[in-house]
Amino acid sequence: MQNKKIAFIGTGVMGTSIVKHLLKADYDVTIFTRTREKAEVLVNNGAHWAESVAQAVKGAEIVITMVGYPSDVEEVYYTDGIIANAAESAILIDMTTSSPALAKRIYKDAKSNGLFSLDAPVSGGDIGAQNGTLSIMCGGEQNVFKQMESLFKVFGKQIIYQGEAGAGQHTKMCNQIAIATNMIGVCEALVYGKEAGLDLDVVLQSISSGAAGSWSLSNLGPRMIKGDFEPGFYVKHFLKDMDIALAEAEQMKLPLPGLQLARNMYSRLANEGFAEKGTQVLYEQLTLK
Repeated sequence: MQNKKIAFIGTGVMGTSIVKHLLKADYDVTIFTRTREKAEVLVNNGAHWAESVAQAVKGAEIVITMVGYPSDVEEVYYTDGIIANAAESAILIDMTTSSPALAKRIYKDAKSNGLFSLDAPVSGGDIGAQNGTLSIMCGGEQNVFKQMESLFKVFGKQIIYQGEAGAGQHTKMCNQIAIATNMIGVCEALVYGKEAGLDLDVVLQSISSGAAGSWSLSNLGPRMIKGDFEPGFYVKHFLKDMDIALAEAEQMKLPLPGLQLARNMYSRLANEGFAEKGTQVLYEQLTLK
């Protein structure tokens, strides 16, 4: 697999770390992102720069996208032309958390153009991306997934095939639904501990390894205590994910009151100017109430 040509579109917080892992594993990577300055560190590490999406995908055997919103996914696959410009038989992998319906549409249109596609959203945040331990949830044809397993192992640890096109995105929605109310619990627990006059670092030692343990508690809890609210995962992107999940649930006629509560709380955060902060900023807001 090494030395295959990869085009990587979108080098934000997560994408930058993933590209670094690919470069270290000797993949030939061409990148494109909207702001070149943000990608200079990758160019300095050996990535090739492209001036457009269409230029980036020319001749690439694998195209990976990790952009912000479903509208961005639609833009790079259609308006900017991944499907129209990708090399014959190229494998397209969208790692954005996006709409299951859009994943199915990309799969269908890719197949009509002699291409293959996977929806492969990830979980693990900036820490997982930096450490190469992301959880990757894949939808699409299983034989295509098998071909990409060795690539996914470069930056992922838990790599699981979920089913047909769109299944990866549906699984990511399950992930985000579980996180949404857990984040409220984590923040409330630490706010309670603070008001009780406890040493929160010591509290974490006790509760992180017990029945209350979670990724958010272990990884974001320490950031909350330190007052570090910089994004490993943006509030604005979490809101996007919750909106996708709520829209899918509405189609299923499935009430999700916990998710709706979390969505309302994070919507208030965004309206108060915290959209560009990490999801752990909810803790600070609760301490101010």
